[in-house]
Amino acid sequence: MTKTFTLDVELACDFDLFGLVSSARDYSLAWALNQALRLRLRRQPDLLLPMPGREQLMFSHYLYATEVLTLRLFRNRSLVLSAFPKPFLAPDFKEYDYLLAVTNGGDELAGAALVARLAALTAVQHATQFDPSTLKYKENLIL
Repeated sequence: MTKTFTLDVELACDFDLFGLVSSARDYSLAWALNQALRLRLRRQPDLLLPMPGREQLMFSHYLYATEVLTLRLFRNRSLVLSAFPKPFLAPDFKEYDYLLAVTNGGDELAGAALVARLAALTAVQHATQFDPSTLKYKENLIL
């Protein structure tokens, strides 16, 4: 008789997560964030998420990183058309167009202060903060 072992891994979510509702293109939103928050978000190679079968989902990804602070802007809906029923990076939050992950944001780029700054942008219709540890598919956001 063969024994089966299950590996349970608890992923550490050491970042703050914000959901953005915006009809802006990803590059326009990144530019607006750069201007408002004095950042230099730069486009990265698209994030590829393999799915069952041969299909994969593709998400635009912008990054700003210093020795202390890291910001990542992700488009939540796949860039390519998909027959997959939930073509989202974070299917838990499918009503949000973009996700912003902030590591070590300090006072200015954390919590309610950042939500207020994001909501003030004309390119953003709504912004809110989430607890990333509650995400069902949090492994999609850990790079």
